[in-house]
Amino acid sequence: MQRRAAALYVALFVVIGAASYSLIATAETPHIEFQNPDYELSSGESFEAGSQTYNVQEISAEVESGGHGGGSSLVRSGTLNYTNQSARYTETWENNSTVTIEDVEWTVLVPEDENATQFTLREDINETAVLQQDPNADDEMVTRNGTPHVVIEDNGTTRLVPAGDYFDDPQTRQYSEGDTFDYEGNQTTVDTVGSSAVQVSWNAPRTNTIEVASHGNVTLGDQTYLAHFPNNETLQLTSDFESYNAQTERIETFHTHESGLWGVSIISFLTAVLLVGMAYMPSRY
Repeated sequence: MQRRAAALYVALFVVIGAASYSLIATAETPHIEFQNPDYELSSGESFEAGSQTYNVQEISAEVESGGHGGGSSLVRSGTLNYTNQSARYTETWENNSTVTIEDVEWTVLVPEDENATQFTLREDINETAVLQQDPNADDEMVTRNGTPHVVIEDNGTTRLVPAGDYFDDPQTRQYSEGDTFDYEGNQTTVDTVGSSAVQVSWNAPRTNTIEVASHGNVTLGDQTYLAHFPNNETLQLTSDFESYNAQTERIETFHTHESGLWGVSIISFLTAVLLVGMAYMPSRY
């Protein structure tokens, strides 16, 4: 009688465990999806958001290890870029530093005066290049009595010319705060003149990048979007955060129920095994 009752209970728990497991095995895990995203994009594709044009520079998918025995996971991400046509650039030129303007090197000369509003650019004469271009001059200068001289050979006669007399006086240019000049192809403005440095600025195009993470927020202009990668080649941008939050809640609920069913299956099978063992224990009476 004891074994017959145990068999009935064992069958009951096996049925409960099997039913729970079948629900786990046949259930389809929900996933995030958007039927009508604001943008659906592929790598290399351009799109307009607000008044700005953006380009999908890259979409990548990498398998990352969880570490310490954890499982691997597929991580998708992307990169957008756009060009700001009038980005502001600045440079600071220290006193006695060298800058190149119109293919000519100049030395920056800043007055040691806190109230200065002007600075000077002095041409750096390439003495070696000038000597090499003169067929009558040696390529190297010599020093006599502490003064550099240029060696000139003319009609078989060698003579020494002081460097100060041979080379032209360097050009100089003066600029004040607010003045403009051409620098590297850009109209450049003198912003400030300090006691030891000058700051200049100009506007020119600048390419910026935006890193996009799966289910992360992306702000384009005044609008914030959610980024979603339905596969390894597609990026979706949506402003439907309400749908995303609802789907996230459904997924969390599904996993909660799934964990509960696993618990029912495990406990049911363990109980069945325990009942079988107890049914075949020898009776003391």
